[in-house]
Amino acid sequence: MIAVLTGGAVVGSEAFLTGCKNTETTSTLAFSEEDIPYLDEVAETILPATSTPGAKAAKVGQFMTVIVNDCYEEGDQKTFHEGMKQLKDAFDKKYSTSFMKGTPQQRHDFLVELDKEAKDHQKKRGEAREKNKDDKTPNHYFSLMKQLTLWGYFTSKEGMTNALRYNPVPGHYEGCIDYKKGEKSFAGLGG
Repeated sequence: MIAVLTGGAVVGSEAFLTGCKNTETTSTLAFSEEDIPYLDEVAETILPATSTPGAKAAKVGQFMTVIVNDCYEEGDQKTFHEGMKQLKDAFDKKYSTSFMKGTPQQRHDFLVELDKEAKDHQKKRGEAREKNKDDKTPNHYFSLMKQLTLWGYFTSKEGMTNALRYNPVPGHYEGCIDYKKGEKSFAGLGG
């Protein structure tokens, strides 16, 4: 679902899905205590609280740090960390204030522009890989942040029980359920 929403494969999903920790990483990159609230604010801008809790309530910032550290390869870890700095610097340059002090509208507008940039980058990256399988063009950092936001939110308790229709297991299997426009999607694979 996340790959479809963001237009590409979910980075780091192989390690997560196999239950393996990325043991090949020799990276010295680390997250600071200030990084988690910052990542929470980026995530909250992507998935804000409405009638359901937002990404901050789901502690998506903490989720991001775990997945980046444990599942991403060193190149994507570096891209993510450098991207955090690039986002901070570009926001500060554009609005003369930090992302954390920016207004919700400034944050939204900035991330919409960044999302377009990331989609263009990912498209060019895909085209380059079609021509040359050994192309090493990295993922765009915002694509990584957005994927992790969606992944973290929709696998959290808040996302599963409040944003989606939660059907706890064990339960009975119903293979065909009518969908009415405006209803929430089901959480999990068996709903």
